[in-house]
Amino acid sequence: MENFITIKENVIAEITEKKSKFIANLIKVENKQDAEEKINKIKKTYHDARHNCVAYRIIEENKIIEKSSDDGEPSGTAGGPMLNILQKNNLCNILVIVTRYFGGILLGTGGLVRAYSETTQKAIENAQKIEMILGTEMEAKVEYSEYEKFKYYCQKNQIKIEKVEYNEKINCKIALENKVKNKIIKDYETKKINLEELNEINKKIIEKSIIK
Repeated sequence: MENFITIKENVIAEITEKKSKFIANLIKVENKQDAEEKINKIKKTYHDARHNCVAYRIIEENKIIEKSSDDGEPSGTAGGPMLNILQKNNLCNILVIVTRYFGGILLGTGGLVRAYSETTQKAIENAQKIEMILGTEMEAKVEYSEYEKFKYYCQKNQIKIEKVEYNEKINCKIALENKVKNKIIKDYETKKINLEELNEINKKIIEKSIIK
């Protein structure tokens, strides 16, 4: 997966279906451990609820980790449909927990699927979404006399300068899309840009654009 969608800030959405209240918490997460900690926190917050159903999608080591839980609802009526909504929206590094306060009226399997799906989708629609892309973090060493040219080069090629250290030379930590990596390496090797050094550090998830 080269790109995916995440959210800028956590959001909450709520619907009522036949007196049952469904509350979705859509939460940004960094990794599996972070997700599990936030699940426990939400469950404590809504400890008096009948169900706290869960779905998440997380990228770790360039692989997508997925999990869903029905938390006592009939199998396949809650966590699975919630996960499907995350998949359809290409969301990753996202956790959704839908809490249900039972209203005394049974919804049936179809009604449950619709309610959990609708609450999840409503939270997504309420969120400001950001397109993310799997890229690369690199380190460039630049002469002071070449720094302004290098800044212009980065701006022109959508390369983000994340950190600058002013030493004997200027050390720049940069983040860029993978498709740009080959270009900067080629330009460095052919002296189209004047850098003292250029080294790849590691893979990095970088922000591409705000969708909403």
